Amino acid sequence: MGIKFSIACGGLSTFNRSFMLGAVFSGLALAGGVGAPAQAKSTKVPLTQNADPVIMTNQPGSALEAEARKLNSDDMAAAARHHETPLLLIGSAPLSDGGKNIALFVQVQAASLCGSAGCSTDVYLKDGKGWTKILDAVSGPVSLLPTKHEGLRDILVDTSDRWVWKNGAYQDTLAATDLPGFKTSIKKHQAEMRQERLHTGQ
Repeated sequence: MGIKFSIACGGLSTFNRSFMLGAVFSGLALAGGVGAPAQAKSTKVPLTQNADPVIMTNQPGSALEAEARKLNSDDMAAAARHHETPLLLIGSAPLSDGGKNIALFVQVQAASLCGSAGCSTDVYLKDGKGWTKILDAVSGPVSLLPTKHEGLRDILVDTSDRWVWKNGAYQDTLAATDLPGFKTSIKKHQAEMRQERLHTGQ
């Protein structure tokens, strides 16, 4: 004896409506609509928001320009050997409170000195003996962050590469070792220029 299963037309209609409404609300819940609590979105504040950009300009005849030429005499001579007149851009800013620990930012622009990604910037720190290089061939715009490590402000390079002062030197906090190929390009080019100077005896 078999089991007979029958649904009256009215019952079937009610069943279909209930099933369809249930499916609709389930879909809305899965899509984050009705029945799903709103998710708070976290907003990451860019590092550049509170950063002070380092303005670099051509300052011919100034005391800082004379210092920058001495500090970058090798690069200036290398450009001259390629019959180029390099553009020397400089800027300065204190790295600590009270206008102390003045930094000198120098960029020498010449076709023979810049890599495929552009020109690099060197940073020097003023001390009792003169100027000491604290950052070598960094890429992109340079800014100073309000945060400090061991008394000196953090330096932001190219909007995302943070350098912090630690154990008497600036340390790179970026996980990636190269952005993207620029540092490698600069270092390779600088090595080639050093070899050229050795061969020419200058």
